[in-house]
Amino acid sequence: MYNISQKYFSGLVFFIKILIISGAYYIISGRLLDQGGLHGFLSDQARTAFDLSDYAFIVLLLFFSLTNWILEIQKWKSLVAFVAPVSFFSAAKQSLASLTASLMTPNRIGEYGAKIIYFQKKERSRILLLNFLGNMNQMGITLAFGLIGIAFLWKDLPSTSLQTDPVIGFAICLLLIALCLYLFKNKWVPVYHKIKNQYLKIPVLVHQKTLFYSFLRYLVFSHQFYLFLIFFGVEIPYGSAMPLIFSMYLISSVIPGFVVFDWLVKGSVAVSLFGFFGMNDMIIVGVTGLMWILNFALPSMIGAVFVMQFKGSSLMPVKRKISK
Repeated sequence: MYNISQKYFSGLVFFIKILIISGAYYIISGRLLDQGGLHGFLSDQARTAFDLSDYAFIVLLLFFSLTNWILEIQKWKSLVAFVAPVSFFSAAKQSLASLTASLMTPNRIGEYGAKIIYFQKKERSRILLLNFLGNMNQMGITLAFGLIGIAFLWKDLPSTSLQTDPVIGFAICLLLIALCLYLFKNKWVPVYHKIKNQYLKIPVLVHQKTLFYSFLRYLVFSHQFYLFLIFFGVEIPYGSAMPLIFSMYLISSVIPGFVVFDWLVKGSVAVSLFGFFGMNDMIIVGVTGLMWILNFALPSMIGAVFVMQFKGSSLMPVKRKISK
């Protein structure tokens, strides 16, 4: 009976693998091929850019994407070393496979489930905490730079209503969060103390490395966005572009959504921000689309190979012995 159930469970795991990969490729191809206006725009812009720009510039843009993911993999490698030291290749496999698995889940929840598969069950709670720590460090860097960007842009916003409404909305959100925390404190306080105790066990050096890699990653992909603007002929000073980019990443990061729609969210936020300064909407949408392709779509296609290596045995419930 157990062998039969294990056989069916393995078949279910294989079906889930195919579903994840099929969904990932369907989503990616849909984003790349079905957006007719954007696809035509990028084709026209690429022809112009290739005529006017050096191929070395394109290599530089690709290098930025490669560096972005090397830093992310190295960050995960340094984090997970606290539980079980892994090689760079193993960390890459875990990071890319989890990215593929997260495409169809809100706020990259699937990333957590995919990464714990690679570890023993007794270590999985700590792996979840480490993954959360890595994401929160990246979010903290995004928040810090985003606030700096908004501070620089504040005086240049064309309407005073745009300056006051977000403040009121932010204050209301804080009040609602404080109210919820107070009403449900009996439920979240024990969980908080449990997480805090586990958090304090993580060495300071691990926290420092995680923050450092998050900082470098942010510098890489934010400057890659700026280089794409230059590549497509947008004439904007560095000091004006970076606050806009910092603000865009902060605003888009707090909007709940799926990874697959990340470029649409960032695109809409970027169009709103850059539009205040008279920039071409299609160029901005095109840049956010290309950023998504290089930093999410292509790595997800590589990660699909590793998804097929998921072992059903790691998910199979442990058979309980029946006492006679």
